[in-house]
Amino acid sequence: MENFIVSARKYRPATFDTVVGQAAITTTLKNAIKNKHLAQSYLFCGPRGVGKTTCARILAKTINCSNLDANTEACNVCESCVSFNNNQTLNIFELDAASNNSVEDIRGLVEQVRFAPHQGKYKIYIIDEVHMLSNAAFNAFLKTLEEPPSYAIFILATTEKHKIIPTILSRCQIFDFNRITVEDIAKHLSFVANAEHINAEPDALHIIAQKADGALRDALSIFDQIVSFAGNNISYKAAIENLNILDYDYYFKITDEVLNGNISEALMIFNTILANGFDGHNFIVGLSGHFRDLLVCRDAVTISLLEVSDNIKEKYKKQAALCSPAFIMEALDITNKCDISYKISKNQRLTVELALMKLCSINTSVEKKTEVGSLAHKPLKVQETAATPVKQEKTTPIETALPKKETVSAKAYSSIALTPTKPVAKEAKMEAKEALNNDFSQEELITVWNKFVAKMTGEKRMQLASTLSTNEPVLKDSFAIEHAVTNKAQEEEFKKNKLELLAFLQKELQNTSITIEIIIKEADATAKKAYTNKEKFKVMAEKNPALEDLRKQLDLDIDY
Repeated sequence: MENFIVSARKYRPATFDTVVGQAAITTTLKNAIKNKHLAQSYLFCGPRGVGKTTCARILAKTINCSNLDANTEACNVCESCVSFNNNQTLNIFELDAASNNSVEDIRGLVEQVRFAPHQGKYKIYIIDEVHMLSNAAFNAFLKTLEEPPSYAIFILATTEKHKIIPTILSRCQIFDFNRITVEDIAKHLSFVANAEHINAEPDALHIIAQKADGALRDALSIFDQIVSFAGNNISYKAAIENLNILDYDYYFKITDEVLNGNISEALMIFNTILANGFDGHNFIVGLSGHFRDLLVCRDAVTISLLEVSDNIKEKYKKQAALCSPAFIMEALDITNKCDISYKISKNQRLTVELALMKLCSINTSVEKKTEVGSLAHKPLKVQETAATPVKQEKTTPIETALPKKETVSAKAYSSIALTPTKPVAKEAKMEAKEALNNDFSQEELITVWNKFVAKMTGEKRMQLASTLSTNEPVLKDSFAIEHAVTNKAQEEEFKKNKLELLAFLQKELQNTSITIEIIIKEADATAKKAYTNKEKFKVMAEKNPALEDLRKQLDLDIDY
């Protein structure tokens, strides 16, 4: 049986022009080779599967090619290229730093650097996952990296640039590889499918590209997996079934129900999604992304941000035309809040269902706001009653018996009818405002104040009642009321309940201009209180002399 070669290896780029999605980097490297501006060390950084090691191998192969073509690509004919293609070259060394990360491994590499190449111009050392080297290995490598022989070039590759020490970074020419776009991955997958004589729907290739998350190697691995599942005919349905991805149709259907305000149908669709084994969190994240795609679809400038096939893009355009920007923004806010609260919720299904109910209610709330806004901005209609004949009303016998009032001429009547009603409403408001600014006296203030104190006593709020009873309020100018308390505790209690008291006074005294100021007035320190029995009796006897006669009659001894 013929040995199967995975697509990631079989279709690995062999030239700079075949590298996918890294045009800026490949152009820079080709120009460096063409102009003979090669650096002594390179650092290729970026996420997995974007072509770091591939570009390192292509660069190593092209540097030693003795017969470059007009496009600065390796010829694949010379002795150096042939030995490279057959994995027999002695000028290119690859080291996996993940498993060779000790000082001894680096010392062995440094010993090899001392020997010049027996064929070609350069010896190239490719160190993959260089961030895995230990600190001691990095330090042992520093001197050689800074001052290598003229024939030695180092190409370092890493997925975690932040783990490399600054002294290494300062000695390298750094290239940051980008994630490959969905469009670029989908095009490359289409090329591979055609080369393998596989019929693949564009929608299916876009789903694979999205699932790969910017890594071409992952996309090719998924492609091989789906080929094993579906054979030589890859459909969109087969792709989503194999990858366990929610179909776009679910999101389009549920958005239609949300737009119609159909809560029951939206909940039933969500129930079907759960019954098919999908996670509620993935659903709400996908629905949030769906609303985001609808939003970018509404503007021709941002439609390029939609990373889907042309067929799906047309569906988005049609549904986006039915959604207002206010609706989409409100929907995004609801789904985002649901996403945040999903993991901390104990009833996660209810969390998603509640979000769906809110989504179905968006249009109702938006319509109400629109109606209120339109009424607020609606101009006053002026009735031109002068041109309209005045209908004379029949008079009753009682009206004929009453004395006639002064009649108004037709011209005067028409001028009254044409007068806008807004000033009348303004005058009514002014009268109402004046009615709420009634004058009141000090006695009326104290009566209402004591009424509030009695109310607080009935509600068992004794601390507030005691604070308000300490001193009587004093009415100042411009309806300002001043109340004195004796300590900080009473001041805090008063401030805590000031608004409640103020509202009560304004309502009872029918005056909205009332203000309350609080001052601290300490108790008279000179006032002496009686503490002993003798002192207490003396005070009482002064108020009631009959107590002294009673004491003498009973012959009581109280040390007096």
